[in-house]
Amino acid sequence: MAAHIGRRLRKGAATTAVAAAAVAALSASQAPGAAVGDHGRTSAADAQPAPDAGGSDQGGATGNSPYYTDLPPLNSPNPAPSASAGAGTPVAQGAAEAGIPATVLDAYKKAEAELAASKPGCNLPWQLLAAIGKVESGHARGGRVGADGTTTSRILGPQLDGDGFALIKDTDNGRYDGNSSYDQAVGPMQFIPSTWAWAGRDGNGDGLKDPNNVYDAALAAGHYLCRYDWDLSAQGDLDRAILSYNNSSEYLATVLSWLEYYRKGTHEIPDGTGGVPSGRSDDGRTGSVVPRTPVLPTTPSTPTTPSRPSTPSTPSTPSKPSTPPTTTPPTTPPTTPPPTPTDTVDHLADAGTAKLTARAGDAFTKRMSTRAETEAGKAVGKVRIRYTITGDTDTVFTGGESVATVTTDASGVAVAPALKAGEKTGEAVVRATVVGRTVTGLDYHATVTERTADALVRTGDTALTCVPGGGFADRVELRATYKGAVADRVGATATLVTSADDATETTAGPYFKDADGKPVRTLTGLATDAKGVLLLPELFADDTEGTFLLRVTTAGGATVTVELKVAAADASPSPSASPSA
Repeated sequence: MAAHIGRRLRKGAATTAVAAAAVAALSASQAPGAAVGDHGRTSAADAQPAPDAGGSDQGGATGNSPYYTDLPPLNSPNPAPSASAGAGTPVAQGAAEAGIPATVLDAYKKAEAELAASKPGCNLPWQLLAAIGKVESGHARGGRVGADGTTTSRILGPQLDGDGFALIKDTDNGRYDGNSSYDQAVGPMQFIPSTWAWAGRDGNGDGLKDPNNVYDAALAAGHYLCRYDWDLSAQGDLDRAILSYNNSSEYLATVLSWLEYYRKGTHEIPDGTGGVPSGRSDDGRTGSVVPRTPVLPTTPSTPTTPSRPSTPSTPSTPSKPSTPPTTTPPTTPPTTPPPTPTDTVDHLADAGTAKLTARAGDAFTKRMSTRAETEAGKAVGKVRIRYTITGDTDTVFTGGESVATVTTDASGVAVAPALKAGEKTGEAVVRATVVGRTVTGLDYHATVTERTADALVRTGDTALTCVPGGGFADRVELRATYKGAVADRVGATATLVTSADDATETTAGPYFKDADGKPVRTLTGLATDAKGVLLLPELFADDTEGTFLLRVTTAGGATVTVELKVAAADASPSPSASPSA
């Protein structure tokens, strides 16, 4: 394993050096003070951004948000031609890193096809979109997207509040990132809202421009990279385009590494089965603001070869060699820098986390607490703990992120932000790891249960009556609550029962109608609305007279029984007026 890591580090260093040379060349080719950004576009076909919309002062498309730094494996995939991949596209079934989730891969290729038609001179390869998608979001967190390409939960970068990141105050009133104070990078291609406002595209033809949809985001990224009439088949323009997306030489090196890797072969894997990278560019941040324009390394000069010692002249008469000079050892041995708190962490321990359970859509009332400890069990403060949510639920932290980093306090404890359950029931796993040190992670299990109600009542008290063969004038309307609060989107079932003591479905009396107009006496799949209200369809009556019962039950067991009466209209004459005296 150590040798493998060493090879990866060597490759990373070499790639970064190449990128540094490219950046230095780019810098030399531009006017003094010029920066790669969004202003001054030359293509009239592109919409002009607002003065502050994703410009170079904001770090390109992402606002210089953190990105994944994992490099591809040293061994390239073994490509094998496949007709299903399209002409000239090799497909590899080798290394797992070469696999791209099916829907995400389709989005990259569709974006390439659209740009080939609209901007043929750009020569955008889909592998470039794949490289950026890998670095920005791990291909939408391993392909966790729906059939239409929308991510199952929002992918948000940290808020750009100047605390360790650039300072970008809210530009969209929280429309895309849910944050009305600061902007956050959004979606599988990590656009900041101000850039998405002009760069957003509809890639799947649904009439929307959604940064959380991989088709929309991939097409937007393609147009963004092609917006200066750059030719991405030329290395200089390719480097400029990548730097315009995130202005960092390390980012350029990482993207170029994945581009090269994907060009040598890739293959399709099922959605949701891809892995999520582990290394992030903000792993070592200490809280200072990240510079908006990074200091780029210069091309390393070739080290000079040490000169050989001159050969002493040979005397005519050999003489005894001179005594070599003695080397005086240093009086003070070099000091070893003291270990950082992170270096002393041996393991993580649960710091008293209670059982994590919440209904769908609710916030978890308990939070995770993790303690960093030395081998001797002593607390370690000032250590960054990263919490990462995995699993098939759409549970997120209350800010909408799936990753949160917290620093341990003096007692060695890091308390995670509160979790918020999504709509998917099941179990989410939250893994706590130490940033900057390899120790065994600690897993927490959070269970999401279905929405429930503990009370169900009618909203009115009007008697529900009908004549045989007719229809009830009023519909049944109910309101559900849970612990006194509105119980929205709670599932329910309505059945016309035989009697108060017999919950089986009756065979006569009132009924609902199905889509074909046929009588049905049980309705399933009902749900309360956002206000906890359940309005049942219209009821009808057959020719049977009498009193009947409609029983409605919600998830969680809340039940109400409604009385229905079917009787012939009163045919007795009206009382005559009293005779006058």
